[in-house]
Formats: sequence, structure tokens, C-alpha cells
Amino acid sequence: MREQLFQFVNDARKRTLELVFDLTDEQLTVPKMEIVNPFRWELGHVAFFYDVFLLRVLGSDRFLLQGAEKLYDSFNVGNPLAGDHDDRWNLPLPSREETIAYMTRVQDRVIQRLDHDLDDRETYLYLLSVLHEDMHGEAFTYMRQTLEYPETQLSISGENLTPLEIGGGPLPGDVEIPGGTFQLGATPDAPFVFDNEKWAHPVEIRPFRIAKAPVTNAQFAEFVDDRGYFRRELWSYQGWLWRTKTGAEHPVYWMRGQSGWLRQHFFRLVPLEPHHPVIHVSWYEAEAYCNWAGRRLPTEAEWEMVASAEPTADGRGIKERKRKYPWGDDPPTPDQANLDSRHLGCVDVGAFPFGESAFGCRQMVGNVWEWTASAFYPFPGYIVDSPYREYSAPWFGYRKVLKGGAWATRSRLAWITYRNFFQPYRRDIFAGFRTCAIEKTK
Repeated sequence: MREQLFQFVNDARKRTLELVFDLTDEQLTVPKMEIVNPFRWELGHVAFFYDVFLLRVLGSDRFLLQGAEKLYDSFNVGNPLAGDHDDRWNLPLPSREETIAYMTRVQDRVIQRLDHDLDDRETYLYLLSVLHEDMHGEAFTYMRQTLEYPETQLSISGENLTPLEIGGGPLPGDVEIPGGTFQLGATPDAPFVFDNEKWAHPVEIRPFRIAKAPVTNAQFAEFVDDRGYFRRELWSYQGWLWRTKTGAEHPVYWMRGQSGWLRQHFFRLVPLEPHHPVIHVSWYEAEAYCNWAGRRLPTEAEWEMVASAEPTADGRGIKERKRKYPWGDDPPTPDQANLDSRHLGCVDVGAFPFGESAFGCRQMVGNVWEWTASAFYPFPGYIVDSPYREYSAPWFGYRKVLKGGAWATRSRLAWITYRNFFQPYRRDIFAGFRTCAIEKTK
């Protein structure tokens, strides 16, 4: 495990620096927006997380940058819950060079501590810090999309095929899910889980039908062309308030060209790919589409059941065993899921047949995060038992659960019980959705 942690720490930092190395000092200084952070602040915060939640917890008596806690503590500096997010633009942040130097000092100290066999507590703190950096790496990626910066040419081992070369096409149709008693959440034998995944508990799920693949651009374009954004009856009360306030008439990065829809992909316009999953849509947009299509979003429990459960031999129930990934328990490989920014964007929903779940649903890990119908709440018996006390608890009730991971998600972060959570109005993130049939009542 020590060698793997060494590789994780170096790999996470290498990816972080690759995501900003080509940006000018002017590009690092971003405009004030709720959905982004100053790049220099976010870089320092990534290093500070290791400094405070790993090095300090394990005995370090001082931060490796004087005054770091007054700059990078995300809940005391620019706390979004207190409405102080804009304060991060007014901080006396170190220069680019000084920030990188701080990151290097922290990384060196973190690696030095890997000179002995780690106990479970130390291993947990290393994984927590690496996965936190992975999350910010994805945030850097969608920040570049928001700011219309070029996509980053990342150094990735192996063959990097373009989405066009991968192909796959559409994947229409539903699969039947038998329902039953399902254990939602993580089990104690998992090597690492976040606090909000604890612990697996029984949930009764009725039989239902769910789409084999996420909703595509072509399918969502039908909703747009049918004036779905202007039909009040399709939107919830909060969704309609959001739509009228933003003036949204189509997904945020779509625009009409002379020959059809175009999509803003980082700094350039590309023809809308009909069989790619629709991406950068809010929960409200997903909800309105479902109302238009006579469908619904899956609950978190339904989604997790489809992704992790196995049907019994007669197909009438589910086995007690859960998989860690749709295809089994082995970590993702490049032919199973679109992860790690390997293709620098989405691929067709019909791609990656080797990544199907036991029920025949595709891309339940990778390509796009999938909105669920469920609000983000704690599981029964939830307690704060992590040094990172602010990871989940402040956000319960305010956000919606997303599952599965997107093309820019690191593969080590894309297990099935992982719960992502964002406000329902966010459409800058790499989010799409799949739908369920609405069962007729007798």
C-alpha cells in the first residue's frame, strides 16, 4: 500500500499542475463568480489540505506556510454558507511561484512520511488528501470550461483515442429491474469511504424500468425544439424561478448555427454530437425534460441498485452481494469507462460495452455524472467521524445527489457508493442524467 500511496500522491500533484501550467498570470486571476475560485487560492488550498488534515493530524507543529490558515481554510475564509465567497478575491495571496513552492514543500514532507509501514489511520488520511486533490482537479477542468480556456493536453499513459474514433452510437431502450430489499450505502469492508456513505442499510425498492444509457444530445434537442424551456407546466415551482431568472432557453453551452446546434467545448465551437450524453444541465433542466418525456429521474437507491446489484438466477430478485463497480470489483480499465480525462470530453452513450452493469445498463461509471431524484441527506446513524468535519454535514438538505463519475473524474474516485452532491441549479459541472419509466397505477 505504501508504494501505491506514493504513486497516488505524485500522480495527483502532477495532474493538478498540468491543469494550470499553460495559464498566464492574467488567466489565473479569474472574475468573481459563485461557481469558480481564484486559481492561486485553489492551488494553495489543495496544499493546505495535506498540511492540516495529514501533516498536522500526524504531529506536525506548524504549517509549512506562515499564515496559511488565514488564506486557505475554506470554512473560515470565503465561507460560501455565510455568503463570503467573494472574500477569496481580496486575500493577499502568494504569487504563482510562491504558491508552487508551498505546494512543493508540502508534497516533499508528505512523501517523506512514507518511509515506514502505515497503519489504518495514516492510510486513511493519505487517501482522504489525495482524493480531495482529485476533486479539485475536476473542478479545475470545469472551471476552464466555464472561463472558455483551452482544454489541457494531459500526459496520460496508453493510447488516447478521440471520441470520434471510439464511436458507439446510441443505446435506446429500458431494462427491467426486479426490485427488492437493497442495501444502500457502503459496507465496513470497503478500503476507503467518505462519511456520507456510511453505512449500508436496507431500502425497499419496487420493480421499475430504467434507460440503458443517459439521455443524449439528440434526445434533449427534441425537448428544446418543442419549446420545453418555455412551457411552464413542465417545470417545478423552483425550477421555473431558476429558468426565468437565468433566461435559459437551452443548455448553457449550446447555440444555434447555420446547420444546426453547436456546443461550446472549452474555447471552441463544435457541432453538437447527437449520441453523446447531454452534459452541463442542471437538476431543474433534467426534471423538466423528464416531465416532457413522461419519465422520471431514478432515486439514489434505484440508481445504486442498477449499478451494483446482481439479479438472481430466475431474474425475479437481486442477490445480497454488491459490486464495487458495474462490471465487478476490479478497478476501472480504459476499455470499461470514460474516466481520467483520457478523451478530453464525452463519448457516445453506446461506447464501453465492457463496462455494463449486471442488468445491462451502460456507462454508470464515467462519461457524465448523473443527477438522481434524491436530496442529499445523511444515512441512518450518521456521525461525523472524519477530521474533515465540514465535508458533508453543512450541505445536507441543500443539494441533490449525483452518481457515477464523469469523463474528468479520476478512476480511483469512481466507485458506486460514492455520493457527489451539488445545488440543483449548477450546470457548470459535468452532469447529465438517465431516466426511468413511470409505472402506471392500477
